[in-house]
Amino acid sequence: MCGLAGYLGTPVEAGGERALLERMIHTLAHRGPDGYGFHVEPGVGLAHARLSIIDLSTGDQPIHNPARTAWTVFNGEIFNYVELRRELEAEGRVFYTRSDTEVIVHLYDRDGDRFVEHLNGQFAIALWDNARRRLVLARDRTGIRPLYHARANGALWFASEPKALFAAAPGLARLSARGLLQAFSYWAPLDPDTVYEGVRSLPPGHVLAIEADGRETLTQYWDWTFPDAADTRPARFASFDHAVAELRERLIDAVRLQLRADVPVGAYLSGGLDSSGIVALIRGFTDTPVRTFSVAFDQPEFDESEHQLAMVRHLGTEHSMLRISPGDIGRAFPRLIAHTETPVLRTAAVPLMLLADSVRAHGYTVVLTGEGADEVFGGYDLFKEAKVRRFWARQPGSQLRPKLLSRLYGYLEHSPAANPAFAASFFGQGREHIDRAIFAHVPRWTTSQRALAFLSPELRAAAGDWDALAFAEARLPAGIMAWSPLARDQYVEAKTLLAGYLLAAQGDRVAMAASIEGRYPYLDHTLVEFANTLPPQWKIRGLTEKHILRRALSAPGSGAGQALLPRGIAQRTKQPYRAPDSASFFVDGRPLAYVADLFAPSNLRASGLFDVDATTRLFAKARAGKVIGFADNQAFVGLLSTLLLLRERPAFA
Repeated sequence: MCGLAGYLGTPVEAGGERALLERMIHTLAHRGPDGYGFHVEPGVGLAHARLSIIDLSTGDQPIHNPARTAWTVFNGEIFNYVELRRELEAEGRVFYTRSDTEVIVHLYDRDGDRFVEHLNGQFAIALWDNARRRLVLARDRTGIRPLYHARANGALWFASEPKALFAAAPGLARLSARGLLQAFSYWAPLDPDTVYEGVRSLPPGHVLAIEADGRETLTQYWDWTFPDAADTRPARFASFDHAVAELRERLIDAVRLQLRADVPVGAYLSGGLDSSGIVALIRGFTDTPVRTFSVAFDQPEFDESEHQLAMVRHLGTEHSMLRISPGDIGRAFPRLIAHTETPVLRTAAVPLMLLADSVRAHGYTVVLTGEGADEVFGGYDLFKEAKVRRFWARQPGSQLRPKLLSRLYGYLEHSPAANPAFAASFFGQGREHIDRAIFAHVPRWTTSQRALAFLSPELRAAAGDWDALAFAEARLPAGIMAWSPLARDQYVEAKTLLAGYLLAAQGDRVAMAASIEGRYPYLDHTLVEFANTLPPQWKIRGLTEKHILRRALSAPGSGAGQALLPRGIAQRTKQPYRAPDSASFFVDGRPLAYVADLFAPSNLRASGLFDVDATTRLFAKARAGKVIGFADNQAFVGLLSTLLLLRERPAFA
């Protein structure tokens, strides 16, 4: 795991290239504290900050091919590099390191831009072909590792995080109205958009090639795909039990592959099915020692420590628990925004950042997590909610069908499903969109978009008649309506919340803030492809989420026959990871000092982004402890994070 940066062009006079690259890469020291590497030649510069995990002695980057015609800097891991290296060596190719990175240049020599199709991993890659004078940028299939690019000052710039771009071209640090509208709607801008004017995010599963004449070609090499719902071909599986057995083997393979490292490996343990399953598979089917880490909260609504400790007792792992208070979240929030460099609508990323600090303090640099299982196997309440709403829509006058919603969101202190009348009103939103692929997400996006009411009249006017539903829908594949409703819901979730928010603000940025590499076995692309072929009813059975995953993780492990998971964990209803939001920024009705400063009317006016009166009323409501609903909490956190961005980068104004 590392950070990369570079440029294509001639942005500085000869002799100044190294200093420019150093300025960029030093902003990413947290991503690679173990050393820097550079490659400079006329018209191009590559820089790398290394976090040593594989080939600690000879794996320094940039890495080149034998002819020194291809050079690469790379952020991430190629998990199948052992098999790829064996294949390439059998073809007569000679390696000079033991690193996973070197397979990239050899595959490029052999296959050109299609080299990415052979990689099983999580990666952002910049490769310079000096024979053809072309630059290739590539990003992993699901968007685990970030890669940004922009044109400014006569050059194309690229980096793992926007801050490295700003170090070279400060003028890029300007907020984008369109990006802000998206962040306040979907929780994050949709790739390739960002919250900065002119800064683009390379979409997951894409390769961008910039040729010697300046031409750019963006190619998609992978996407989430699902079978047509009307497909009448014979089922791929002889039975459900056959599919369960194959899923289990694929899970074991994914975990084994992602355990490859030359440093100790840890794992996060939330107490839910997903992370517990990963730890159980490590203990049950590998010889790798694993240390577990978790977050606990004082408030029962958020705390899952009881279930975490049940898994620790079951597996006998050495475990560290970090207890987080709302005050801890409030104090650390500015650091979060400095790393995410984007507005966020929730505080849940902060405890994960603090947990990563703890992991690093215990001497670990790699952790496996359960992220991705909900998207791949239908785990979110949103999917079940959409199923009920579709069932209800077939008899809109029914009084019984909407009562099924009461079985959802039981973990919430202020559940929207608790009051039948409110539930019917809240979940009835968007029923007119039932024939659109974005149907399942309308209530969430409608709730989030209430934050737009706090934008300044000028900014709202500039947005015009922007339609969040149509904007997201326009980016969906042409044949999506032929898929099952659950498949459509999964695709939209993967392309919005997963890639834009969970793997970024709540994944890569917070782990790398502590120089920690997170790994996600459930997002192994071969596992995703397998899961996408499963019938929807095997994922959600009635209103039981992740049915097939539960079965795959319920059978005994290897050895003495002990069950992989305790019954209470295997059958436990999904409780999404959450943290206290607006309450984290006030102590006995008094705001933290920086919060009071940012919400001062004079600062709000100076920002030019927000309606001063409306924002001041929201601040007073939060101060009084009356912000309890999703909409106000998300709006408050979104406004605060945006104000922090403005404070960090005055160029926005």
